Amino acid sequence: MGCGKRTGHHTSGCVCDVVRAILDIQENVHDDCGCGSNCFMEPLGSIRPHMKDRVNTRVFVLKNADGSPFHAFFKGCGDACVSIYFRVEEVFDNCCATLRVLKPLGHERHPVDLTGDKKDKCCIDLNKVCKVEDFEATNDCVTVDLSCFCAIQCIEDVNIDLC
Repeated sequence: MGCGKRTGHHTSGCVCDVVRAILDIQENVHDDCGCGSNCFMEPLGSIRPHMKDRVNTRVFVLKNADGSPFHAFFKGCGDACVSIYFRVEEVFDNCCATLRVLKPLGHERHPVDLTGDKKDKCCIDLNKVCKVEDFEATNDCVTVDLSCFCAIQCIEDVNIDLC
């Protein structure tokens, strides 16, 4: 199964299947013990076991066909309100999803500007991704066709204040 390739029968694709599984895991938080770090690991909290009792979100990154991280914009920050981190809110119509954009936070919960230098604010600076230590919910969501992505990487399980 490759990016954008269809065989004789319609398939939703592995990214769609993983996002559906993450939503199911988020909606079914329970007390079983688990370990591991792949996106299918249950229960929610397996990626960050020491916070298992307090997590409600599996943070993930989507990759475009060229391997670059998919990004979205959010309101309420300084000069670069861009994130590559998401929380799934809903999956619908076969393989579409509503994703909440998560604000990347660094040391002492300061926002991390993931964009390049001042003259090149259009691109994600992958060196800055390593400075992200935590996440905060934004009020911004994006609706995506999950079949357009080639990869998904789960980052960690965290508690996001959604109210």
